[in-house]
Amino acid sequence: MSLSIGIVGLPNVGKSTLFTALTKKGGLAANYPFATIDPNVGIVPVPDHRLDRLAEIDHPKRIVPATVEFVDIAGLVSGASKGEGLGNQFLANIRETDAICEVVRYFSDPDVVHVAGKVDPVSDVDTIKTELILADMGTLEKAMGRLEREAHRGDKESKLRLETAKKVYAGLNDGHRALTLGLNDDEKDAIKELCLMTMKPIMYVANVDEDAITKKLDPIDGVQPIPICAEVEAELSELSAEDAKEYLETLGLEESGLARLIRAAYHLLGLQSFFTSGEKESRAWTIPIGCKAPQAAGTIHSDFERGFIKAETCSFEDYDKLGGEEGCRAAGKLRQEGKDYVVQDGDIMNFKFNV
Repeated sequence: MSLSIGIVGLPNVGKSTLFTALTKKGGLAANYPFATIDPNVGIVPVPDHRLDRLAEIDHPKRIVPATVEFVDIAGLVSGASKGEGLGNQFLANIRETDAICEVVRYFSDPDVVHVAGKVDPVSDVDTIKTELILADMGTLEKAMGRLEREAHRGDKESKLRLETAKKVYAGLNDGHRALTLGLNDDEKDAIKELCLMTMKPIMYVANVDEDAITKKLDPIDGVQPIPICAEVEAELSELSAEDAKEYLETLGLEESGLARLIRAAYHLLGLQSFFTSGEKESRAWTIPIGCKAPQAAGTIHSDFERGFIKAETCSFEDYDKLGGEEGCRAAGKLRQEGKDYVVQDGDIMNFKFNV
């Protein structure tokens, strides 16, 4: 499954600098609003030491990591929900992503002007939250007439859509994101077609000064921000793997901001990885936590899920310690699992299926 994360933020918070560093892609980073008019898209491999280890064991012809798609969406401003600052176009781009990553300015640089005149992370978060809420309220207002007409027909699903829309509208009007309203699964399905932006999971990246990377920050809107220095990430993107590791050590970090951000995104969206590995290929696959073996097989090919018979699997830890599949088989660690098996993070899997 593909994972798409929309990077948003007020102008001049370092959003495009961070995007360029994370994706090693030359997006336009400039000290003025709306440097990014069309969304930049970057496909980034997911850093995973386990995949590197599988390659060491199996010596495959190719290595295929899982990927994350980052979408750099131009800076939002107050009034974006009404079209200010080309807001309508950018808000539409957010709707197509799985999650929102909001970059919040913490760094102090007098040469980079703040759109509101001062560095105030809480105020910045509130500004964008308000714009997303207002945009969703507008979506609901436009849909309400249609939903009421459909509900008058009397079918249960139409009535649920209308009731849920009214419930969400009231919550938005009180300043709450739709995701925080405690909707049950039926209610979520009822309004899924509306693609409300405040239903998307959100994470905050605090763009800090270099000396604040390792500091723990206070939660914002109930969410723990991830401290990342965009300038440091930019420098890391230009270094070799060995030099980057040494640089991270001097900063007191074990991994890059990219790795921490992707790990946080997986946690936010309830995702995990399983692997397939052999002489031809070592590959990471992304699946939801709780996914059963047939559905995991379906991420490789739909025929695998339809004709699923069983899965041969072992843990990464055993595969690592015992030197691969044959070692696991000899030690009795290669298990046969059926349709009800819940795949665990790091499982090495080989599927048997009927064509």
